[in-house]
Amino acid sequence: METKKTIYQLHEEHKIWLNILLFYKDELSIMQNRISEIAKKNTSKEVLSFVEHFQNQLIVQKEQIDIMNHDIKDHESFLEAAEKKNTTAIDHQKFPDHLIHRDSVEKFEKIFNDLRKELITFLLKWM
Repeated sequence: METKKTIYQLHEEHKIWLNILLFYKDELSIMQNRISEIAKKNTSKEVLSFVEHFQNQLIVQKEQIDIMNHDIKDHESFLEAAEKKNTTAIDHQKFPDHLIHRDSVEKFEKIFNDLRKELITFLLKWM
């Protein structure tokens, strides 16, 4: 059975997810700075190989953040259009839960946290 939610519940989740993604975007900057510090101090091929690996991973994660931001904002636009279309009944109207967005954010957080752990291990070894 498909879960239905009010527009307000969906909107609140959008705000939470966009804030979470903003947090992770800030984290990417911090991680990039740490990687740059290591690259300046250690120029061995082994270290530079790891630096390149992590930089590539950060690029991928930033792209994923951008995609999820776009998708969530698209869904928010859909909800805004539904509200404008039927302003009087919007309080009682139910919409399908946005499981795809929730799943994307949850998967992203797991991957990001795994990457963070891997990076911390690398930083502890080379700082």
